[in-house]
Amino acid sequence: MGKPIVLHLGDDIRWNHDLYKDFQAKFEIRRSYSMNRADFKKALETKAFGDFFAIYRPFWNTGGEMGNWDEELISLLPNSCKIFASAGAGFDWVDTAAMARKGVVYCNAAAACTESVADAAIWLILSTFRLFSWSAVAARSTDPEQFANANRNLAAITRNPNGHTLGIVGFGRIGRRVAEKAYRAMDMKIIYNDIARLPEELEKPTAAVFEKDLGALLSKVDCVVIATPFGGEKLFDGATLAKIKRGSRLVNIARGKLVDEAALVAALKSGQLAAAGLDVHENEPHVNPELARMKNVEVTSHNAGASEDSHIGFERLGMENITLFHDRGKAISPVNLHLFPSKTSSHL
Repeated sequence: MGKPIVLHLGDDIRWNHDLYKDFQAKFEIRRSYSMNRADFKKALETKAFGDFFAIYRPFWNTGGEMGNWDEELISLLPNSCKIFASAGAGFDWVDTAAMARKGVVYCNAAAACTESVADAAIWLILSTFRLFSWSAVAARSTDPEQFANANRNLAAITRNPNGHTLGIVGFGRIGRRVAEKAYRAMDMKIIYNDIARLPEELEKPTAAVFEKDLGALLSKVDCVVIATPFGGEKLFDGATLAKIKRGSRLVNIARGKLVDEAALVAALKSGQLAAAGLDVHENEPHVNPELARMKNVEVTSHNAGASEDSHIGFERLGMENITLFHDRGKAISPVNLHLFPSKTSSHL
């Protein structure tokens, strides 16, 4: 009997070469490289990759040329496929429920980019309190008038974040790391919202307080960080934004579609929100031009998790997920086990 087949999507690995040699010794690696959707579908239909056991996507920028993994694509997977390990933290591009129905465990790589995303969140928190974006744009303009305007007027409308209350929506690995950095570096008070309260040992390092009702959390905080996966519906629409304590701030490091940007613009114009920091956008790669023009809004290009450290971790974690699942029937970072008919962690 031959080695189990792993279908490797996208480019060659770049960093973890010794680990990949071990991976190749254990599995037969077959490659799709960067096929478009039509060619990839045909390859699956004709079983060009064989009866593969796992799918490995080590990079975010390649290996996704076939588009979203929806019912159409997932239905073409061989019954032998049991695990899909991908780079990246978000998984709104894959129908994890359809994966579960097909018997495939989907694993993301949020653990590999936690530090990078949390660092970006701290930058955006700082920028929303101190309006560094306004200052930076004025300085880069090389226009003495813009420089003088920021120099003279910024202080009167900015605050230090120290001692203020930070609300975090989604207290997973990334949310908790944001809390740790804000709590330790800036003495911020932490309130969080999630589908259920976490164990006390996960709250204790930041003295985090659970608030079951999102509206109640929003009424108490000076800044809210969105760190929850996209579940198919907008979480911050006009009605939700109206519940935020007036003059608070909003930071989004999760998914742009969680926020109704038209409602966000209105909240910023009315003063309901003092500032916003957005790494992700509702209609990426298009940035809302009205938000981009606002001095009290920091916008970045979905780079929160983009560091060499993250990409090294993406490569490694994907291989570790597949290897551990093959050897012990358990993956490191599954996100859809709760969607299986029976919540088993074996080879399903």
